[in-house]
Amino acid sequence: QTLRKISRTGGAYMLVDAEDGSRRVMIFATGLEVDLAVRARARLQADGIPTTVVSMPSWELFEQQDETYRWDVIGHGTVRVTVEAAVRLGWDRYIGEDGGFVGMSSFGASEAEDDLFAHFGITLDRVVEEVRMRL
Repeated sequence: QTLRKISRTGGAYMLVDAEDGSRRVMIFATGLEVDLAVRARARLQADGIPTTVVSMPSWELFEQQDETYRWDVIGHGTVRVTVEAAVRLGWDRYIGEDGGFVGMSSFGASEAEDDLFAHFGITLDRVVEEVRMRL
């Protein structure tokens, strides 16, 4: 489905594509959340759900790419979920209003990383559940 090579310097790129190449789900993440997205992908793939993980370290660089590149990364006709240790603000332009969001819906807190992720529901089970609700 990829029309051309996706570059890691384009602001966003497919880190791990669906095993059979037919993407059904796209999970977007940045930073620490990428590991969580990759683990969720593994679980979904094991259940026969073709899933791609997109690392999106720079919205600004991504927006500078041409439309073909952006659609190659985002994917057409896929379920889209973002994993973000912050609020949803800004993600809808990539996941759409029907896209799933696993992250914070309030102000942050100060604790150990694992405790904060659990407190805000930024967990492997929650990411998988968010995908399944949209399939």
